[in-house]
Amino acid sequence: MRFSKSIVIRMIVVITLCSAGIFAVTLVVNYLQSRSMLEMELEENARNLASSLANRVDAELVSVAKVTEGMARSLDTAEYSREGLVSLIGSMLDANPSVYGSAIAFEPYAFNKQERLYAPYLFRDEGAVKAIRLDASYRYVPYLYQDWYQIPVELQAPVWSEPYFDDGGGNATMATCSVPFYYSSGGKREVKGVVSADIRLDSLTQLISSVRILKTGYAMLLSRNGMVLTHPDSSFIMNESIFSIAEERRDPVLREMGRKMIAGESGFVHHSLTDEPGWMYYAPIRSTGWTLAVVFPEAELFENVRSLSLTMAGIGTGGLLLLALVVAMATRSITLPLRALASATGPMASGNFDVELPAVRSNDEIGMLTSSFRMMGESLKEYIRNLTETTAQKERIQSELQMATDIQASLLPRIFPAFPERPEFDIFASMDAAKEVGGDFYDFFFIDDSHLCFLIADVADKGVPAALYMMVAKTLLKSEAQRLRDPGVILEHVNNILAQDNESCMFATVFCAILDTASGELIFSNAGHNPPLLVGSGGVRYLDVKPGFLLGPVPDSRYETERITLRNGDVFFLYTDGVTEAKNREDELFGEQRLLEILQGDFSMAVEDMVHAVRSSVAGFAEGAAQSDDITMVALQYTGNGISSSAIDAPLIISKS
Repeated sequence: MRFSKSIVIRMIVVITLCSAGIFAVTLVVNYLQSRSMLEMELEENARNLASSLANRVDAELVSVAKVTEGMARSLDTAEYSREGLVSLIGSMLDANPSVYGSAIAFEPYAFNKQERLYAPYLFRDEGAVKAIRLDASYRYVPYLYQDWYQIPVELQAPVWSEPYFDDGGGNATMATCSVPFYYSSGGKREVKGVVSADIRLDSLTQLISSVRILKTGYAMLLSRNGMVLTHPDSSFIMNESIFSIAEERRDPVLREMGRKMIAGESGFVHHSLTDEPGWMYYAPIRSTGWTLAVVFPEAELFENVRSLSLTMAGIGTGGLLLLALVVAMATRSITLPLRALASATGPMASGNFDVELPAVRSNDEIGMLTSSFRMMGESLKEYIRNLTETTAQKERIQSELQMATDIQASLLPRIFPAFPERPEFDIFASMDAAKEVGGDFYDFFFIDDSHLCFLIADVADKGVPAALYMMVAKTLLKSEAQRLRDPGVILEHVNNILAQDNESCMFATVFCAILDTASGELIFSNAGHNPPLLVGSGGVRYLDVKPGFLLGPVPDSRYETERITLRNGDVFFLYTDGVTEAKNREDELFGEQRLLEILQGDFSMAVEDMVHAVRSSVAGFAEGAAQSDDITMVALQYTGNGISSSAIDAPLIISKS
C-alpha cells in the first residue's frame, strides 16, 4: 500500500492537524483575552497611578500658590520696610522647603517715590538663602516685562507661568506662581506689585521619578502648551514639545493627543514619546493646566502573557506528538483486517465475484463490511444477468423504434419537387419530430386531374401513441378526400369514424384544403388548427378562418368549408404549433409575430427556401434548447391561373359554403 494512501498516515495527519488547529485557535484566543484583560486592568491602574501622582504634584503646587496668595494679602493690608520685606520672604522660604525662591516686585514708584523700581528676591543656593534685587539683576529686559510679572498684572489674578530659565534671578529652570497685591487710591483698587514664588523643575522631576513604573516605565510632566517639563531623557526637557515630536515623526495621532492634553482632557492610548511602543495614560493638573502622563512599556507589560503562551505552546506540541502516536497505534489495529479485506476484494473489482473473502471473526463494522461484500457479490451476479437481458430488450425496442421512424417517414411525401410535370403550382413540406416518432403529419395528392388536396395535422401528445393515431387519421383523411371532395364534409366523416371507441380521448387538429389548379380557387376547412398565412406581393397576413372543433373526441361535430382565390405567385403557408411555441433557454416562445416577420422577406423566394428559412430561424431562436414539440410546415405557391402579379393587391374573395 502506497504511503499517500495509507489510512494510518491519513488518520494521523487529519487528527493531528485538526487538533493542532483547535489548539492554535485556543492559544490565540487565550492570548488575546489575556491581553485584553491585562489592558483593561492596566488602564484602571494607570488611571489610579496618574491621578495619585497628579494629585501629589497638584497639592505641592497648590500649597505654593496658597502661601504666595497669603503673602499678597498681607501686603494688601500692611506697609513693610525693606528689612520687613526681606524678613517676610525669608520666613516664607523657611516654612516652605519646596519653594526655591520668592520675590516681591513693585510697580514703578509704588514702594518709594524716589525709587522707580524695587524688587527684593531671595532664593536657595547650596543650602543657604541668598538675596538679590531683581530691579538690578535683569540686564536687558526689566522685570516689568517678564511674563511672571506682566501677565498677573494684566489679568489681576494669580497665574502660574510657563516654565522658563530665569537668567538674572535664580539662574535655574523654574516655574513661577505670581499673585498681584493692591492699594486703595481714591476709592479705587490699584495694583501695587506682584508676589512670586518659584519652584525648580528638578524638584518636580525628583517627585515624579520617585514613583516606580515596572522596570523601565516612567512618568513625565508637560506644560499647558505641551512643552516637556520632566522626562527620563534630559534632552527632551525644555527642548521638545509633544507637537514638535509629532511633527518630527509625522504622527497625526500624537498631534491629536497633544491637543487633548492642552484642552485639559484625560485618556488612555497605545503610544509613547519614544521609539519603544507602550501604553500612556495622561491626566490634567488643574491648578496649572499642565498634564501628567505615565508610560508603561509594552514589552514589559505582556512579558508574562507571552511567556505563558510559549509554555502552553510547548505543552501543546508535546501533546500533539503523543496524540499522533496513540492514533497510529489505534488506527493500525483497525486497518489490518481492512487490508486483508482489500486484498481479497481486488479480484472482485476485476469481475471475479466468486472470490473467497476473509472469514468474519467479529460483529463490528469490519465484520459487517465483509458480510456486505459477500452479499454484494451475489447481488452483482444477479444484477449482471438481469442487465444483460434488459439490454437485449432495449436494443430490440430501439431497433423497432427506428423501424417505426422509417415507416412513418415513408408514409409522408418526401420527394421534391413533388409534381414536376405540373407547372401550375409548387409545393414543399417538412416534418421534424421531437421524439423517434412524432404526432404531426402532412399529405398532398390529386383527387382528379385538376384538383390537389393538401393537409396538415397535429395529433395530441408525442411518441408511439401519437404516431399510431396519426397513421389512422392520415389514412382516413386521404380515403375520404378522394371520395367526398369537400374539406368540411371530409372532416365531419373522419371525425365520426375516429370518435367511435375513442376511450383514450385522443384528438388531432387538421387543416384540409383542395386547390383547383386551373382557376386558383382554394376551398378549405379547419379543425382547431393554427390559422394559415397568405404570402403575396401585397404583404403577408394571417387568414381569419373559422377555428372549428378538434378532430376525434366528439362525434357529429360540424366543420365549415371556406374558399379563397389565389393569384399568380401567392403562397399558402401551413404550420403546426411546434413552430410558434418553440422555446429558447429562457422559456420565451417563438410566437406568431416572429413567423410573420420571417415570411415578410424576399417575396420571390421559392417555397423550399421559405420553409428552410423558418426552420433555421426557429433553431437559432432555441439556442440549443431541447425541442418540445414536432415542427411541421407545408408551403404551396400557385403559379398557373394567368392572373398578372400587378393585380395581386386587389382584395381577396373569401366565401363560405
